[in-house]
Amino acid sequence: MHEPPAGYETILTTRRSRKTREAGFVLTAVGIASQSYRRDGYWYLIVREGDVSRALGELEAYHKENRERADERSVVEPTYQGAAVGVVVYLVVIGLIATLAGRWMLGWDWLSIGQMHAASVLSGEYWRVVTALTLHLDASHLVANLIFGGVFGFLAGRLFGGGVAWLIVVLAGALGNGLNAIVQHPEHTSIGASTGVFAALGMLVAHALQSSRADRQREHTASRARPMKRWSPLIAGVVLFGLLGIGDERTDVGAHAAGFVSGMLGGAIGYRLPRRWLADHRCQGISGGLAVAIVCAAWLWGVAASS
Repeated sequence: MHEPPAGYETILTTRRSRKTREAGFVLTAVGIASQSYRRDGYWYLIVREGDVSRALGELEAYHKENRERADERSVVEPTYQGAAVGVVVYLVVIGLIATLAGRWMLGWDWLSIGQMHAASVLSGEYWRVVTALTLHLDASHLVANLIFGGVFGFLAGRLFGGGVAWLIVVLAGALGNGLNAIVQHPEHTSIGASTGVFAALGMLVAHALQSSRADRQREHTASRARPMKRWSPLIAGVVLFGLLGIGDERTDVGAHAAGFVSGMLGGAIGYRLPRRWLADHRCQGISGGLAVAIVCAAWLWGVAASS
C-alpha cells in the first residue's frame, strides 16, 4: 500500500488522470495546495494533514453541485400523444371543405358565406372568423397551408397533445381573424388556414420561451442570462414568420401577424395547463372533438344566417 510523504495525507486515489487534475483545480481555486503524482498505474492527490478536512469538504461540495446541475439539465419537457392524429384530422377537414367549396356542393356559395369580411364580422357575423380558416383561393394556396399547417400542427401536438393543440389553433386562428377585422378597412376580405398555421407557429414560440424561462429559474441564472439567449426563441419565430408570412400583394400579412400573436397567447395559456390534463387521453379527445365541432357549428351558423 502506498504511503504519502510525511506531513501529507492522500485524499484521492484513481486510475484517471483527468479526475486527479479536476480535483486539483478545485482545490487550487479555493486556496488549498495539493500535489498529484502517478505510481504503479494509479494517480494520487495529496494535501497537507491540516488541510485534509477542508479539502474533502470542498470536493464533496463541488461534486454535489455538479450532480444538481446534471439533474437540472436532465429535466426535459414531456411530449404528448395525438399529434399525428390531429394532423390527419386537419388534412381531412381542410381537404374536404376545399372539395365541397370548389364544386358548390349543397348549392352553397361557400366563399360568400365563409370568407372573413371585416365589416360583416364587426356587424355580428362572427362565424366568419372560423369559416375563413377553412377556405382557400386555389390549389397552391391550399397545398402550402396543408404542408406548413401539418408540420407546425404536428410539433404543437407533441408539446400540447393533439386535441388541445388543435383546439388552441382554432381558437387562436379565430381570434387572429377577429383582430384583423378590427384593424383593417371595412371592405377587407381574407380566407385561408394560414392564420391558424401562424397561430401554431406562435404556440411553438411561446412554449419555447416558457421552457427557457423555467430552465433559467431552475438554474438561478435569470439575472445573468444574455438578452439574445433569453429571447432567442422569439427571434427565431419572427425570422421564420418573415420568411413564410410575408409574400406578394395577395398575402394578408395582417392576418398572419394577428394569428402569430394570438398563437403566442394561446401557447402561453396552454403551457400552464396541468400536465395531467395534457396526458389524459379523454381530455385530448374532448378537446379535439370540440375543435371540429367549432368549425362545423360555424359553418352551420353561416348557412342558416345566409338562407
